[in-house]
Amino acid sequence: MDAQPGDRTDLRRRLPVGAEVLGGGRVHLRVWAPDRTRVAAVVEGPPRTVALECEPGGYFSGLLSDAGAGTRYRLKLDDDETLYPDPASRFQPEGPFGASQVVDPAAFCWSDQAWPGLRPAGQVLYEMHVGTFTAEGTWAAAADHLPALAELGVTCVEMMPIADFPGRFGWGYDGVDLFAPTRLYGAPDDLRRLVDRAHGCGLGVILDVVYNHLGPDGDFLSRFAAGYFSRRYENEWGDAINFDGPGSAAVREFFLANAGYWIDEYHFDGLRLDAAQQIFDSSEPHILAEVSARVRAAGCARGTFVVAEDEPQRARIVKPAAAGGFGLDAVWNDDFHHSAMVALTGRNPAYYEDHLGRPQEFVSAAKYGFLFQGQHYCHQAQRRGTPTFGLAPRHFVTFLQNHDQVANSATGERVHALTSPGRWRAMTALLLLGPGTPMLFQGQEFAASAPFLFFADHNSRLAAQVRQGRAEFLAQFPVLDTPEARARLADPSDAATFARCKLDPAERERHAAAVALHRDLLALRCGDPAFAQTLPPALDGAVLGQEAFVLRFFAAAGDRLLVVNLGRDLALSRMPEPLLAPPENCRWDVLWSSDDVRYGGAGTARWPAEGGWTLPGHAALVLAPVAGTNESRPDQRGGC
Repeated sequence: MDAQPGDRTDLRRRLPVGAEVLGGGRVHLRVWAPDRTRVAAVVEGPPRTVALECEPGGYFSGLLSDAGAGTRYRLKLDDDETLYPDPASRFQPEGPFGASQVVDPAAFCWSDQAWPGLRPAGQVLYEMHVGTFTAEGTWAAAADHLPALAELGVTCVEMMPIADFPGRFGWGYDGVDLFAPTRLYGAPDDLRRLVDRAHGCGLGVILDVVYNHLGPDGDFLSRFAAGYFSRRYENEWGDAINFDGPGSAAVREFFLANAGYWIDEYHFDGLRLDAAQQIFDSSEPHILAEVSARVRAAGCARGTFVVAEDEPQRARIVKPAAAGGFGLDAVWNDDFHHSAMVALTGRNPAYYEDHLGRPQEFVSAAKYGFLFQGQHYCHQAQRRGTPTFGLAPRHFVTFLQNHDQVANSATGERVHALTSPGRWRAMTALLLLGPGTPMLFQGQEFAASAPFLFFADHNSRLAAQVRQGRAEFLAQFPVLDTPEARARLADPSDAATFARCKLDPAERERHAAAVALHRDLLALRCGDPAFAQTLPPALDGAVLGQEAFVLRFFAAAGDRLLVVNLGRDLALSRMPEPLLAPPENCRWDVLWSSDDVRYGGAGTARWPAEGGWTLPGHAALVLAPVAGTNESRPDQRGGC
């Protein structure tokens, strides 16, 4: 016998859509389905059907009695024989094709009431793919390693997408149930425990979300409303999301609710927005500005951090709303990565072709963020970027590795395996002491031997298309555009490809020198006043040689020089560069060296008190001023 909708006068919904526990054995369900005339909930245990009432604006809603957390249900649309999951399902225990499950977020007991959240400045990000971060590939297992990240000096985990998707493994960018944390990593409360434990360790957690498309398999949104998608724009991965066409008001609210949901119900400290250039909106305010505002509102008194990936490099992403911007905190800086990879490997094919890896690029990136701010960009045969002058360096997330860049090769090797040990240590110093917001990719801190490859578990038809598409994408690199190279490419749908990418935590001990390098650099970044400035740092730089440069950090407590030489030993007998001059009545001495034997280096020679310098090859040095101009080497290396 069909159950009937109950009284709704006492509703206090958290979200505009989805199933919400009201207590007393009642659950309220609401869904947007303007293309349908009838919507019903088919509830399991005991089985029954609840007809939902039609509301204005294409919504349907109703009360489920004798229901609560754990209740499973599907939705029946008109006379369709197929039953569908809830578009705003909070959990899909059997995946996107199974029943939705009611979750009560209020049942979890949080212990992070004193957690202040994240501030815009001073962050050190750590990109994590939960499925490969540990052998178990679960939230519970990942949580056990959070203290080690905090001890290293990381301040915020950037978790790759977790919206549920079909299959046994994947990167997460093909999510289709945007409110449902994937069942592959555990139950919803396991995720809450991870975030709660992170906050207890002093770590923030932000979530990578995909608001530019949905995955190719298991996406049922169009069954409820064709208005979820737009064909006005050309999207790289299928139909674009409709943020500015007919019916877009409900679509916008769906995604804005999702943005706030992760902050409210899971205590995430912010979001990372995937491929913002594919989030199309010609209206005002732009949906990106509204997402940013919704995250801030959901955080209440807790500080939040919102970052975007934006291939066109639009400064508007991080400008405040008052200046016509979207109000995000940071944006990924591909320019830094590309220049670094060219300098480290000596190669610049495909999308690296506009970067030369020269010292001036690193000086300019430290001072201005993006290198391309409107100049012609040969790779795209058009201009790229917009001016960033006046923006603080912290707005730009710098990295040597991320999930895309490591995987965009035949073997998914890490940076340390592609260059010399000395160059790798020197570039790591530039990354972690530079004025941008640094980001590490999981395992980078211990020079992980595991590759990171592209993997996605699709049905056979899609798997074949993905294999072909992946090979075609990598063919832009000439060394991969041969039959022999294509034959070596790992099959994304092979479970062995996924398994190869799992980190070995024992390497933290076996590769202790790499861990020490990262730990010491992050301690210097956090503890030294010159590197830890929260205001835009006073910074300048100069080229010293074909592969050498210096950055000078000006600070009241004492200036610092970061000298990087990616080439052979460089003798500076004549130094007509004011940035190399020490403060009055002081001289420079070595505060830190990437050549320290603790990091696997050969050691650092005694620094001369007077005369010319010899910059060691494949090394980075931090110089600090000390009192005096003679050979004395005082123990205290503070300001003068």
